[in-house]
Formats: sequence, C-alpha cells, structure tokens
Amino acid sequence: MLILETERLLFRQHVIDDLDAFCAMEADADFRRYVGGRPRTREEAEKRFMLGLEPVKDRLSMWATVYKPTGEYIGRCGIYPHFKPDGGAYPGEASFGLYIAPAYWGRGLATEAGKAFIEFGFKELALNRIVTMIDTRHDASVHLIKKLGFELERTEEGEWRSFYHFELKNPGNN
Repeated sequence: MLILETERLLFRQHVIDDLDAFCAMEADADFRRYVGGRPRTREEAEKRFMLGLEPVKDRLSMWATVYKPTGEYIGRCGIYPHFKPDGGAYPGEASFGLYIAPAYWGRGLATEAGKAFIEFGFKELALNRIVTMIDTRHDASVHLIKKLGFELERTEEGEWRSFYHFELKNPGNN
C-alpha cells in the first residue's frame, strides 16, 4: 500500500524484502545513538520489524521509506497515534517519527519527508496537533524540527538522557 509520495521518496507498507535493510539500520550504533541507545540484535530488530507488517487502519503508522532514484529502503517515517500514559490515544493528535539511514543524511530527505507528513496529517487526516520527542544531544534533529515549524513544549530530564518535546498545531484550526 502506497501511502504518500514526494519528489524523491515513497512511503508504503513494510514488506518482507525490507527486513535486511531495516535490521542493518537497527544494528548501526551511529543510527541508534539518538533513537534508543544501544544497537539492536538481529533478533530484536526482526521482532520490531514484524510489527510494521501488521495492517494499518487509519493511516497512522511508521511507513517504509524508499529512495525513488534507486528503489532502496532507507528507513521509516510517518505519523502514528500520540499515546496517553494509560495507553489510549489522544484524539486528533499524532506523533511524528523520522528514521533515515546514515548514508542518506545531509541530502534534505528528512525535510522532504517531514513536510509531506505534516501536510498529510493536517490536510488529509485533519489532525489538530503533531508532536515529537528528540534527544537533547541530537542537534541535527532539533534543527530540522524547528525548520519544520515545531515549537518547544517542554524538556524532560531523564536518569540517562534528556528529551525535548515539540509540538506543531494545525494552522487551519485557529
């Protein structure tokens, strides 16, 4: 299922052929440094990957991200339910996630994906708000999120890491 397309990217349901590239990203220490800490084992990565094969009902998910010029799987991007502490989802809200393989960093692909999912969330899904959480040490992601229009909501100090919580409100819902 193709969910979205930009000039250089396709966003679609994960397929089993994406497994090796997904697992390689999850094992990459540079990639995992800001998105969970330690690299994942192959077994851990495969378990996580299998969740992405489940059918999606409302188009809120992390989608396989394919670089159109080469047809390569380069990560996963999307907006997914913004969960409350009790596990339920906040109505009219989504969380934004963006995971692109390090070999594709610095090409503007994250900005391209971010703009596409913000437009998708606000125009097609009529969301009121999109949120995201970023490790305070990840300057490139903080720069990107601000460039996309997100505003800092709060900072969460953790035992091992600190996170910025950003939000972007739908400008059409004033």
